[in-house]
Order: sequence, then structure tokens, then C-alpha cells
Amino acid sequence: MTSSRKNSKALQIDTEALSTLALVQEGLLAPVTGLMGKAEAEEVDRSKHYRGVPFPFSFLLAPRGKRNREVLESLKKGDAIDLICQGNVVGELIVDEVFPIDPQKRVIQIYGSGDPTHPGVKNTMARLGDLAISGPYRVDYPLIRDTINKVHQMIRRTGARRVSAMMLAANPLNRAHERMIRETLVRTDLMILFLRKPFTDEGLRYDIRLNSLNLFIDNFLPRSKVLVIPFENTYIFAGYNELVLDALLAKNYGCHELVIGKNHAGLGLYYDQNRLNTIFDTLGDLEIDVTTVDEYVYCDTCRTLVSIQTCPHGQHHHIHYHSDSIMTLIKNGLLPPSILVRKEISANIVASLFPNRFKNLQETYYSLMPSNGLLEPQSDEQFYLKLMELYRTSSLT
Repeated sequence: MTSSRKNSKALQIDTEALSTLALVQEGLLAPVTGLMGKAEAEEVDRSKHYRGVPFPFSFLLAPRGKRNREVLESLKKGDAIDLICQGNVVGELIVDEVFPIDPQKRVIQIYGSGDPTHPGVKNTMARLGDLAISGPYRVDYPLIRDTINKVHQMIRRTGARRVSAMMLAANPLNRAHERMIRETLVRTDLMILFLRKPFTDEGLRYDIRLNSLNLFIDNFLPRSKVLVIPFENTYIFAGYNELVLDALLAKNYGCHELVIGKNHAGLGLYYDQNRLNTIFDTLGDLEIDVTTVDEYVYCDTCRTLVSIQTCPHGQHHHIHYHSDSIMTLIKNGLLPPSILVRKEISANIVASLFPNRFKNLQETYYSLMPSNGLLEPQSDEQFYLKLMELYRTSSLT
């Protein structure tokens, strides 16, 4: 591709668009390998397939902004332009075609809704223009290539014949997540946990979720059978389309199975071409096994984690693993009960969210906690762990 470094024409893109372009460039959404022109895009939007493989909507680049629009309107076939992200040249593109799109129609194709109050619709409309550009491109984004290398190296090192994947938000990592991971490890040689890394500030910070997930793996799982990969959760992974693209991504990483919960949002029924569908009507063509796992709850009669399919007790005996409810406790500095979140995970997360919370931590620690008589500095995390042990003391309750 001809370099465009001396060309004054450039398009401004954000990190989310850069990450998505890199996914396609590196073959992780194959058979899609580049930006689609007008005719090809319209065909994909109509058929929901690309080269015989399910693909829910066209792959386009249509950046918003007054300057971007001026540049797009001035381009002609064969022009070379820079791609700029946060003030840096991150790639280049040779223009093949510039064509109009309907932003409202596109967000409906992506999210299944055009409701402006929908968070995804709102965020995408704020960054989506009405002119798309196609043509061969190259971007520099080492993170994607690094993750591919890590997965392939792990497969070679372990000699894994069967590789399973799970897309995980871990917001926070709870006991139901742990059960799903453990059950999958029984039947697979290697498990890839794709930890979602969204481009929003919602939920726990990525570094906190990564630390808690690694804490669980390092201390409670066979480390040689598990690999955590950052998965930048861009706007295209949304709605019922999310599951199709998750499966395609996992397959292109080299996985043989994608594991999901039966309460996954993408498993619902939807209408397309005047008939009722489920996502499994399209997944069969992706050449990857999609395994659904039962929803787990804590039953106060069984007194353990159970599948709702096997527990004979009613809903009024069940405690559900609702991430939002658990996060309400954590955001208020409360440690969730250990039946919901492992105490080591809770302590790690709360200590990260509320650093230096206690004015006299050491004094409080030794006033409340039993010890061996040795005075040693204690961290916030150790304090929370010991506090959880006191909560479980039962002789006076």
C-alpha cells in the first residue's frame, strides 16, 4: 500500500473504531477482511451473511464530525489518506468508494433498536456519520496481534486438542461464573477467558476485574489450563448480534467451543424476514460448538449452588447472581456474602475501590482480630478477609 504520510487529507477516528479495524485486519472476524463498499454492504445487511458465513450487518467506517465530512466529500478513488487517533497517525487507507448511509437504520441493524435512550444507540449515534468510506487499509494496534500470539503460543505449549472460550465481564466475578468455568475445564484441554474491556466507564474498572480474575485462577484453578485475554468490547458486539460475533471471534482465535449461560441476552427469540428465529438458526454455519450452561442460583434449602433445572425448591428459596445487585453492595463499600462472591475476590475489589479507607487500620485490625502475638503491618485486603471470617462466626448468632 502506498504511504500517505505526506498527504494533508486525514480522517479522525477514535480508539473504538481503531480496535474494530484491527480485529478485521488481523482476521478475527474472517471471512470479513476489510471495509465493505456500497453494493456489498447492502447485500450483507439484507442477507445477514457474508461469503456463506453468518454476519449480522455490514462492516463500515463512517466517522462523524464536520472536518471528517469535508474530507470525505473531497475524496476520489485512489486517494491515500491518513487515519488519525488521539493526534497520532495510526494507519492509512486507499480510497475505493465514498457513499451515504442512514445512521438511524444502521443502529437498528446493530442494536435491534433505534431508541435514543438506549445506551448503545446513544453512544453510537454520537460517533456515527452519514458518509462511509471503503478501500484497503492498514492500522497499527499491537494489542490485537499480541493477544493472537498469546493464544497460539499457549495452544502450542500445552498441546491442547480442544480449546474452549468464554466471554466474561466478571463485573464482579461471582460464584456462578466460577461454576461455569470449572465445569468447562472438566471437558476441555485449554480455556480462554476473554475478559470484556468496554469503551465506557460503566461497572468496575478493567484492571480491578483483571486482578480479581487472576487471583481466582492463580489460587483456585490449574493455571496451565486457563488463559485470560483482553477483549475490547466495541460497538459491533451488541444485542442478539453479539453472540454471532462472539462465536466468530472465538473460532478465529482457534477455539472449538464457546460457552454461554442460558440467560445470555443474545439467546432470545426475534423476528426476521417475517418468521420467528433463535440465534441457533444461524450459529450452525460458524463451525464452532456453542454450549449453553444452566442458570445457577444459591438455594437456602439445598444450602449450596444449584442449577434451577435440578433444584426441587421454588423461586422463593433461590438467591440469584444478579451482577447489578452485587455491585450495589460493592459500590457502597459492603462485602457481599461469600455465597455470592468468594471472600478473597470481595476483599480484593473493595480494597481497590476504597484505598486507605481506615485512618488507623493497624490499630483497628489488632483490636478486632485474633492474632499470634506478632505485630505485623496488615493491608486493607487482609483486614477485609479477617472481617469476613468474623462474620461467619456462628456460636453467638
